[in-house]
Amino acid sequence: MKRITYLPYFLYLLVFVCLTGCIDDDNLIEDATGVPGKSLVIIEQKLQDTLTLGQTITLQPQWQSVSPVSYRWTIAGEEVGKDSVFTFEPADRGDYEISFTLTNEEDEAAVVYNVHTLGGFENGFFIINEGWFGHGTGTVNFYRYDTRAIEDSIFIKTNPDKNLLPVSSTLQYGTVYDEKLFLVSKVGGPLVVADAYSLKEKGRIPAQGGNDWRAVAGIDSSTGLLSAGDGLYRLNLDALETESRIEGISGQTGDLLKAGSRVFVLSQREGAVILNTSSLEIEKTVPGVQVGFARTADGKVWMAGGTSLIGIDPETLETEEVDLGFEVYGAWGAWHPGSIAAGDSEVYMTRNNMFSGGNEIYRYTGNEASLTLPFITLPGERVTYGAGIAYDQHRGTLVVNTVNKGYGDNFSKNVLFIYDGQNGDILENKAYEGYYFPSVSVFHE
Repeated sequence: MKRITYLPYFLYLLVFVCLTGCIDDDNLIEDATGVPGKSLVIIEQKLQDTLTLGQTITLQPQWQSVSPVSYRWTIAGEEVGKDSVFTFEPADRGDYEISFTLTNEEDEAAVVYNVHTLGGFENGFFIINEGWFGHGTGTVNFYRYDTRAIEDSIFIKTNPDKNLLPVSSTLQYGTVYDEKLFLVSKVGGPLVVADAYSLKEKGRIPAQGGNDWRAVAGIDSSTGLLSAGDGLYRLNLDALETESRIEGISGQTGDLLKAGSRVFVLSQREGAVILNTSSLEIEKTVPGVQVGFARTADGKVWMAGGTSLIGIDPETLETEEVDLGFEVYGAWGAWHPGSIAAGDSEVYMTRNNMFSGGNEIYRYTGNEASLTLPFITLPGERVTYGAGIAYDQHRGTLVVNTVNKGYGDNFSKNVLFIYDGQNGDILENKAYEGYYFPSVSVFHE
């Protein structure tokens, strides 16, 4: 009889345990297999993004919770928000880790967003424009990869208290070295250095009569070379001032390229002059070179003169020559950077006319047969202007600046072409008007 009297108590206890188990399971969120897990879960979402300075991104995590939650946002350990949504506007370029922590009475969950921030003028390339001689100074435009837009006069807009005067000068060359954009003017103009990402001016050699610069090449963090109408100068990059002239080189010099322990210098009198970067003494001269320089991925430096394309190993200085099948003309009468570019293993050259650009672009791929026909023939009445061609290593594309054939108003009819570097297909053509006179396209390192 005693066993029977205990039975109802046992049944009550069993029901209580079952009910308690059901209540606990209701406070847990089932995982993908239907098994109860934590009481707080952040749902999978995009955790990486890229911004350009000036842009913002709104982060709005999604979650599930069985009870009220609190929020916390941190960057580098510093709390920056306590709401469910956070709008991030980076102050500087670089990589940011943005942590979001969610807490309820039982659990805590966290997720980290990684945001890569580009400089204001990092996601694209520069177009250095001569300017309309006697009417206005040169300008710097920027082609932006994400919007595919050409932004006008970005140097002056970024530095409204600066200028590139005088109007009698010509902005002819640009290059990016050590995260700085060098802007080089002929005919009395300045040499200007700006931050390559923000375009804020960092220094200059002021405009003055007698200045007649051509191009810049960096040797190391404190030393560079500056070509000019009257020779080649050592350039102090810290003080940003010219020092002694390099011995053995006189007359007009133009394009410069550093390759390993050598610097290649284009000289109107001597052709290609190769210097040792340590001593800055001449190690080799290649007479007759009119156009330079471009470098393929194997390190070889390319140039052209007469009817030959010439490649030089910068370590051994061994030389090879390839017959182009057409005459190469220099630009010494009204100097601009050379109409030659290189991809990983290809060399591109424009077949320029004696006093103007051309409408045929050739590509050398390692055998002379590749030079039999033009790789690209520009459409309609388009011809290259200035250097005309440049290779975008970041995209594997050939960038071509063109104007209409002829004179006068034709120079205001600009079209920027972007071609596939492998098959020559037109990927984009961007028409815009204005007397810009594009000299050269410049890419980030």
